[in-house]
This record gives sequence, structure tokens and C-alpha cells, in this order.
Amino acid sequence: MIKDTKLNYALNVAARWVVGLVFLFSSFVKGVDPMGTMFKVQDYMSNWELFGMSFTWAHPLAGVLAVALICAEFLVGVMLIFNSFRVFSAWLLTLMMAFFTVTTFVDATTNLVDDCGCFGDAIKLTNWQTFWKNIALDVPTVWILLTCRLRMKRRFERDIIVVIAGLVAMLVFSIYNINHEPVIDFRPWKIGNKMIEEREAMNHMLMQNKETGDTVTIHYRNGEWESVPAEYRDFDKWDVLQSTSDEPAEILAPGFSMMDLEGADHALELISAEEGLVIVTIHHLDKIDAQDADEVKTVVTLARENEKQVVLLTSALPEDIQAWLFENQLDDMEFYFADATAIETMMRGNPGFMYVENAVVVDKGREASKLKIEN
Repeated sequence: MIKDTKLNYALNVAARWVVGLVFLFSSFVKGVDPMGTMFKVQDYMSNWELFGMSFTWAHPLAGVLAVALICAEFLVGVMLIFNSFRVFSAWLLTLMMAFFTVTTFVDATTNLVDDCGCFGDAIKLTNWQTFWKNIALDVPTVWILLTCRLRMKRRFERDIIVVIAGLVAMLVFSIYNINHEPVIDFRPWKIGNKMIEEREAMNHMLMQNKETGDTVTIHYRNGEWESVPAEYRDFDKWDVLQSTSDEPAEILAPGFSMMDLEGADHALELISAEEGLVIVTIHHLDKIDAQDADEVKTVVTLARENEKQVVLLTSALPEDIQAWLFENQLDDMEFYFADATAIETMMRGNPGFMYVENAVVVDKGREASKLKIEN
């Protein structure tokens, strides 16, 4: 039995505030983007197995589970900060931390899921960093459980109000962000971000000495040698086996591409267009209905009225997207392909609409008529 002393109670207060604030922050950044949390839950369902059975069948439940997790984390944080339902919150916290610790240990040792998403897209941690973060939180969690009965007071009505208010607030916040793009965008494709990093071209040459057969790779940038000894510059003694060049620019979104039917990537040229580009994104064609098709038609009309190029970016099969475009009288629309995850990272909406000018994200959203296209 832990003695009811000022020090022990002060440590209880400190532990509750530390863990409570972490839970509030974690739930808030997830609540900003519940669809991102849903995608992460689906990752776990796809990659984890129990007794040889996967959980892909539960994908339709991922959205509900994501919101439930967000609300549970938020309520634990609220109850810890407000010192509400002390015994219940302490046990709920302990069970959740035990689950998180075991899960992240499995992630760290197997790498079945490369990022648990515990802080959404706001802060990215490796699996081992996440595990050790949970171990650090386990220490105050145990103390909260051991001291949860110190200086108990009955405040049932007040605690009920705190819990209901917290639950309603997070539910409304999460549902709003499900139906709109996140109110705070932690992803690369944030409005105002420049998506292409310009850099000086670097060239590389693999050279072989004609006399000794030794090989060496040298580098030069814009005609200037990069710390290359003078003897390597005498081409009478060396044969050039291979010459390559880096791209002078790269898109600041890992895994992003805009592939045509022949497999050529047009992302750099399209995104960097000075005259502007309207991108319609569809990451799941099977979930597009007639109303969504009308939204696509609206943005196509809007773009063409403003003399802007408009393209469709999708993860659908070529024959499926061509058939869909034909059915909706959009068969003259340019279309390109990308991985579904890359598109979901770009836009949560399905369909989603984005206007990019000179590689800068000018505007994005789910309502075609509200897309801001500058002339």
C-alpha cells in the first residue's frame, strides 16, 4: 500500500500531467486526420496475423476503430488531467499502455508495419523509438495505478460532465476532419508548400585505367570537378565505362509519381508548370458514385474556363479508368497513374482536387466549386 504523503501525491499529479499531455497530443494529431489513422489501422490488419489468420476482412471496420482509438486516447488524457474517475482511468491507461508496448515491441522486432502512427503525420518515429517512448511512459503509468486511490473524493457529476464534454468534442472534431481535408495539414502536400527542390546537376563517371585496369568513380557539377586528383582528368590514361547524371530536381513527396500508359513519369514537368495545373485525385475508383463524377466534371469545366491544364491522377487499372471516363463523358481528359498510398497522402478526399502552380500547392479540397484557381 502506497502511503498518502505529500510527496507521493505530488508525484501522482506530475505523472498524470506528463502522461495526460502525451495522450492529449497523440489523440489531437490523430483527430486532425482520422483517415490517416484509418489507413494505419488497415496496415495493421493487412500485415499482422494471429494463428495464421489475417485481419483483412475487418478493413470496413477500420474507420470506426480509428475514431474509437482517437476518442479513447483523448478521454484518458482528459481524465488524467482533470483527475476524473481516478481508478477507472488508471486501469484503462494501464491496459492501453500494455497493449501499445507489446504492439510496438512486435513492430520493432519484425518491422511488419514501419510506422505505428502514434503521433499521426506530425512526428515520425522509428519503431524502436516508439517502443522506448512507450517504455518511458510505462514508468509513470505504473505509479498512477499504484497511487490512484490517494485522497479520493466523490465527484461523480463533475466527472460525468468532463467525460461527456471530452467525448463529444473529439467526436465532432474527428467527424469534421473525416468530411473535410485536415484542419492542420502535417503532410508534404500542404497549401503553400513548394513540392520541388531545385539543385545543381551532379554528373558521375565510372573510369578505368588503361594500364592497371583500376576503376574509379569521379563526380563533377556544372563542369567543375568535385575534389578529383589531376591524374584522373587525363582521359588519355582512362576509359569512361559509364556516365550518369542526377535529376536536377526532385519532388518532396517520397514515392510520388505520375506515370503514363507507357510507364514514363511526368511528375516533374507537370508539377512545375508555371501556367498552373489542376489535379483530380481518385485513389479508389470503386468508391466513386454519380455525385462524385459530377464534382469531377465541375472542376474540369472550371479549369478549362480558366485556361488551366487539368489531369486525373488515379491508382485504378488503365482499362477501368478509361471505361469510367468514357461513361462520364470525360474521355478527353488526360490521366496518369500513381500508388494509392501516395495519392491518399496527397489528398484524403476521393475524389480530391488540387491546384499547383510552379510546384507550389495553391489550394486543395474536396469541393470542386470552392477550388481557388488563379488566372
